[in-house]
Amino acid sequence: MGVEIGGTKLQVALGNGAGELWYLGRQRVAAEADAACVRQQIVQGIQQALEESGYTPRQIAGIGVGFGGPVDDERSIVLASFQVRGWAGFPIRDWLVETFGWPAVVCNDAAVAALAEAHFGAGRGCSPMFYMNVGSGIGGALVVAGRVYRGFGRGAGEIGHLWVDYCWEEPWPEPRRWRDLEAGSSGWAIERALARTLGEPCTVQEALRRLEQGDARIQVIWHQAIDRVALALSHVVALLAPKRIVIGGGVSLAGDSFFAPLREAFARLAFAPLADCDIVPAALGETVVPQGALLLARHGLDRLTFGKTCP
Repeated sequence: MGVEIGGTKLQVALGNGAGELWYLGRQRVAAEADAACVRQQIVQGIQQALEESGYTPRQIAGIGVGFGGPVDDERSIVLASFQVRGWAGFPIRDWLVETFGWPAVVCNDAAVAALAEAHFGAGRGCSPMFYMNVGSGIGGALVVAGRVYRGFGRGAGEIGHLWVDYCWEEPWPEPRRWRDLEAGSSGWAIERALARTLGEPCTVQEALRRLEQGDARIQVIWHQAIDRVALALSHVVALLAPKRIVIGGGVSLAGDSFFAPLREAFARLAFAPLADCDIVPAALGETVVPQGALLLARHGLDRLTFGKTCP
């Protein structure tokens, strides 16, 4: 069993952890939902998966989870959720074992997605590979020889929290006048900037349609967001020198409207000897975190990570 717990969606999958999906169910997470509501959705989603697939609880070997926020690997405690209140400090692995009776493994969703792309997707055969998710939030992870680097066990590769520019807009909560990448280039950040500039709500999808029609105001917002991503990636490449960068998430689904200006900006900003780093879209789409969670359930954290958890 593989589960994705995100800020806006919950996915439950059944598969073999070797790239095969037998079942995938998806639910929206309401904007007003707290952690307790999401846990109820997880229980309902898993019950539905078993009923619709015909599998019994006894046939499930284990459950892997990709969580949308930092997780303490050793204790499997949620350190924070920046989108859903009530998760901080929650012992998620213990709850899963008590609720379902299966062995459980939990890791940050970007790290889980990175594993899936490295084993089954656009990063296959490329090491080291850096994965980045640009969606409602922004995350990242480094994979070397099929294993994701987790530092001392509380995460690594958190590209969304690199500080990339000074915030001139008002109001902005002091003292955070410097803005991190997630606050400037995530889907939610882009939509906030669009609403502020246009004077009305505008989704990323609608903005892309208007971008094609030549709306100059949207072009400025879109290219500023992409330039921040390119700047952050230039830092990643200078420090880690990955062979390939794989980018997933809802914002990246804009295709050439996203990747063409990103590659152009990256080529200008990157350390010249490393500026030819390959930047490609993720291959697994919406299934990437469930696929990685199934891989995690099959092999366990120690075999798929290195750092504190696996010296």
